[in-house]
Order: sequence, then C-alpha cells, then structure tokens
Amino acid sequence: MQSLMLFLPSIVVLLSISLTTSSIPIQEAFNHCLTQNSQIPNQFPSAVYTPTNSSFTSVLESTAQNLRYLLPSVPKPEFIFTPFHDSQVQSAVVCAKQLGIHLRVRSGGHDYEGLSYVSLNEEPFMILDLVKLRGIDVDIAGKTAWIQAGTTIGEVYYRISEKSATYGFPAGLCTTLGIGGHITGGAYGPMMRKYGLGVDNVLDAKIVDANGRILDRAAMGEDLFWAIRGGGGGSFGVILWWKIQLVPVPQTVTVFTVTKTLEQGANKLLHRWQQVAPNIDEDLFIRVLIQTGNGSIPGHRTVTTSYNALFLGGAGRLLKVMKQSFPELGLTRKDVVETSWIKSVLYIAGYPNGTPPEVLLKGNPQSKAYFKAKSDFVRQVIPEKSLNSIWKLFLQEDGPLMIWNPYGGKMSRIAESATPFPHRKGTLYKIQYVTGWLDGEKNMARHMDWMRKFYNYMAPYVTKYPREAYVNYRDLDIGMKQSNSTSFSKACSFGYKYFKDNFIRLVKVKTKVDPSNFFRHEQSIPLLPFGKKE
Repeated sequence: MQSLMLFLPSIVVLLSISLTTSSIPIQEAFNHCLTQNSQIPNQFPSAVYTPTNSSFTSVLESTAQNLRYLLPSVPKPEFIFTPFHDSQVQSAVVCAKQLGIHLRVRSGGHDYEGLSYVSLNEEPFMILDLVKLRGIDVDIAGKTAWIQAGTTIGEVYYRISEKSATYGFPAGLCTTLGIGGHITGGAYGPMMRKYGLGVDNVLDAKIVDANGRILDRAAMGEDLFWAIRGGGGGSFGVILWWKIQLVPVPQTVTVFTVTKTLEQGANKLLHRWQQVAPNIDEDLFIRVLIQTGNGSIPGHRTVTTSYNALFLGGAGRLLKVMKQSFPELGLTRKDVVETSWIKSVLYIAGYPNGTPPEVLLKGNPQSKAYFKAKSDFVRQVIPEKSLNSIWKLFLQEDGPLMIWNPYGGKMSRIAESATPFPHRKGTLYKIQYVTGWLDGEKNMARHMDWMRKFYNYMAPYVTKYPREAYVNYRDLDIGMKQSNSTSFSKACSFGYKYFKDNFIRLVKVKTKVDPSNFFRHEQSIPLLPFGKKE
C-alpha cells in the first residue's frame, strides 16, 4: 500500500484567501486551488463537473436511488468533483475548507435521504464523489484485503472469489452499495449471525481528516478508529480505504426461498419464525420479505411472506437443521439449491438464475424509485393476534415492503460498546419498512403519510427508550440539525436512536478530531455544547 501522507501546503491557504476576496465563480476558485496543489498535473479539469457540463446530470444521478432527491425543487450542488487519487481527496478537503465550500461526500449506495448528494440547509455546496477510487488488493495468504472507498461491495465479493472459493466477507446483501459509506454504518448481511457485521471485521483504515491529512489506524488513534466503524458517514472525515478481515466460507453453500400467503398460514408461520430465526444454527440466515400480492380470490389482495435464506453448508445438513428447529416451514430438498458462495451473493441480491458473477463488476444500482424507508429493532416476539391487526394497515398501501432480518449468533456475543453499532444482545430481528412509487410528486404526500402512520402503529411492538433505528437507513423524520450549528439537543433525538449510549462517546471524538465541524450534514455527529472537549 502507499505510504502515509501528511499534505498541507501553505500555498493552499494563500491562494484561497485571494480567491475568496475576488469575483471568481466558486467552482473556478476551487479548480484553481486544486490545480495549484495537484500531485497529478492536468487531470483536475476533467474531474470537475458543473451544471453547464453535459455530463453533470448523469454524474449527479449515477448512484442516487431515491428519486425524491432528484426532483427539480431539491437543491443541487454547485459542482461535483470526482478524484482519481487519494492525494486529490486531500486537496479537495483543504480547498473546500479554505474557500468555505460546504462539502458532501459520496461513495455510492442507497443513501435513503440523499445526504451524500443533497444539502437541505446549507448552500452553496459541492459533492466529493469517490466513484473513481476503486482499488482492491486481496491477500488470500494473509486473509485480508485493502479496498478503496468508491468500489462496490459486489466488486469486493467478486475480487475475493477470483482468488479463492473458500473466503468471503460478511457485508451487504445489495451488491451495488459503495463500500466507503456502507461500512461506516455497520454493514450487515447474510453472514452476520456467523461472523458479525462488516465493521466487526475491519482491521485498519485510511481517512482524510479535517486538516487534509491521511491517517491510518496508528496515526488516527483508537478513538477515531472506533468511531468510523459504525458511527455513520460524513462526520469524521473521508474514508479512502478499509482493510478487511476475510472469513472462511464452504465450497458449497445452500440457498432457498419459500413463500407463504395469509391463506397458507403465513401469520402462524411468521409468529414462529420470530422465535426460531435468532436462535437457530448460526450458519443459517433466514430473512423474511413481506409484501402484498393477489390472493386466491380474484380481486382480493393478501400478504405474502417469503423466507429467503443462506446456509453455510450443504443441503443435507440444512434439511436436518430445519427439521429439528423449524419444521413448520416444511422445507424439502426440491426447495433448496446448492451453489458456491459467490453465486449465493447473486441469489440473495435478486439476480435471475444463471446470471454470471461478472455482473457484480458493473457496480450500478439496479433500479431507481421514489421511496421512503424507516427501520426498527425488535426484542420481544410480536403476538400472533397483533400480526393480524398489522396486516389491515399494511394492505392499505399500494406497494409496501417489510424486510425482517434475524439477529442472534455472533451478533449477541459482541458488546454494544465494541463499535458504535449498538444493536446487539437481545435483539431478535431488525425491520426495514419501505414504500415506493413511480408517479413522482403526484401522490407523494399520501405515500409518506401512510409510512409515518404505519411506523407509529408499530411503536408498541419494537424497542423503546430509545426506539432504536439503523444509521445506514437514515430517516430525517426522527430528527434533523440545522445549518452549521452544533445542534446538540436536536442531534440527541436521532443520536440515541442510532447509537444508544455510544452516542456521547461519538460526540466526544467528533469534538476532538473536527472541532470546526467541517464534516457535517443534517444528521452528522454534533460537537459537545460550549466547546467542551473532555
């Protein structure tokens, strides 16, 4: 790997002072600053996209999945900068800071509320898009890999499988996620019950801090290294690289999807799943995708529950585990498919059968839609009668989706304070709520109102004090800071939901490493009030 760099040329300060007092457009001032300080000459102009550039819109929309944040009424950046090299990220941070340009950092992925490419409170702003930083260096002998922030999780999986069929990495199910931001929030996936989260398997990192320095684990210190592994993106710096620990996987794994409707006993089965899935063999991950569909009576809508699973082993052992622990599903040999780990990635991600693994190298989101999402964590089994009541409201929406992801296994053996991600022991499963639509603003209010109503309805059945939420499914409904203020009291509303008691430690780290609050957004970690740094 490249050597550690501490890059803070004084000319940046001198140049920026002169430019801020002139009438030069902000993107030109930024471009001049970059050019003067580039270690790679003549490459900056082609990497800066302004609204007058024909590629601006396509670059802006490239990894944005939520069309709500691409509407004309939503603020757009003054320009987008796509660096080719780590040193250019350093220059971008230094120049943006000196020129007073608000910075949003994007590595690609879901970003449900668009905070990596939209600023709702501060303008002008720019996007630092890491899409061209896609290096992957896999070391099978050392059971590690260095992966650059702009690469997707699918690319990482593919490059690992190129080197070995018996190693993998326990991260996301959606293969188009940008790895930089994905790991900052936790990075859960179908091997979490066996190996924990992505953040639980990070060994080192390289980050550009608010002073433009590239720091590795030794240079940043254990407090900052702790904070970036689960403390959410956009608060502490720009992740450049993660060093990850590879985990062993069998040459043969097994997958299945079994769907049951309400008419087929889905209610009773889902009630049983809540008791089984967090406690079953940790080689087995069974999530439930809950949607609406056509019932057996023409014109009648029903609820469908699809049990979508990965088992780290062969079909024979899986069937024994299921017969012993979850016979109610009625799983048979014809329901399951033995495959390789890399092909199981495609299966869980929803690719059609027969799709070659090379599709993972494309790295583009599979679809875009207008949507609103929320999350919850569950610690007590929801009674069967209560499920019946939930379906009545669920069926009132056009295209709702819930995904219930089981916890337990290793997730219960890792302390809540080990990383900022606190949803550990005692958690049965996580719920993701999504409603999507394609007719733009026309019926947006109706869909958003339904989502908020459904979320409120679920309150008695989920965690309380705080009502926990997953930071990688950001939800501006649960709190939002304003502008560049520290907004400590407002941040507490979402901070404790995402991080529980880890929130205060995150605030202390933030105050120490970024006292000017340069890295910020509507739900970033705030500074301690009154500038305290204890």
